Amino acid sequence: MGVQIITDSSSDVSQERAKEWGITVIPLKIRFGEEEFEDGVTLSNREFYEKLVETDEIPKSSQIPPFEYESRFREAVDAGDEVVCLCLSSGVSGSFQSAQIAAEEFEGSVHVVDSRQFCIALYLLVQRAVQERDAGKNAAEIVEIIEKEREQVHLISLFNTLEYLKLGGRISGAAYVAGSMLSIKPVISIEDGLVKILGKARGSKNGNNMLKEYVKECGGINFDKPLCLAYTGFSDETLQKYIADSRELYEGHEDQLPIVKVGATIGTYAGPGAIALAFF
Repeated sequence: MGVQIITDSSSDVSQERAKEWGITVIPLKIRFGEEEFEDGVTLSNREFYEKLVETDEIPKSSQIPPFEYESRFREAVDAGDEVVCLCLSSGVSGSFQSAQIAAEEFEGSVHVVDSRQFCIALYLLVQRAVQERDAGKNAAEIVEIIEKEREQVHLISLFNTLEYLKLGGRISGAAYVAGSMLSIKPVISIEDGLVKILGKARGSKNGNNMLKEYVKECGGINFDKPLCLAYTGFSDETLQKYIADSRELYEGHEDQLPIVKVGATIGTYAGPGAIALAFF
């Protein structure tokens, strides 16, 4: 009996990386007007940002329904495997509840975990699950490890613009105008499974300093565990500048800096030019 690991595209685990790791990534549905796409499948990362910058209406994402989880779970169980399903935080989506409903048919064979994370913080937990699966752990053991380690994962992100938070109704028009005039860049984290604004930096340099201070406040980076950096949009230029400005954090570990592209789930609200770091 093997262990199949299932997650969703909010983790920013690409379909290519999913094949490499031997896992399943269920795409969330992204709707631009009347057009609906599967995140990372029928809508590439680049296509998403091209559409995002061309529209005046923010795209909508929908949670994964129970029947879709049920179909994936049945395939795994019929193959004689156990399932560990890592869902994006129940604080921001109903997908965890959908997976729980679907798992009721497979008592003892399907284990659903509320990651209390999303974006590249969830990416790290999926990576840890893969590592433990490959080390020979069974599903229950993997779940125990992930539920313990999810509290040790930190994510911090610097948005380049307030525009998409405004379009998504996360801030008022007045706050957008005032913030744009002052070059305000929000610094975002995850706390108790929810988005938290840690502060508002004036300019990129101040934002990079806030990211560095946050890492230090968390006790630094545990390089014995996975870490991940990410960016939104078309270029990683801003992220590379942050890495150069923060080289003291990574000195001696430059070969451990995997970089991924943030997809539609978070990119919808971040817009192009945002950067993020997730670490233990």
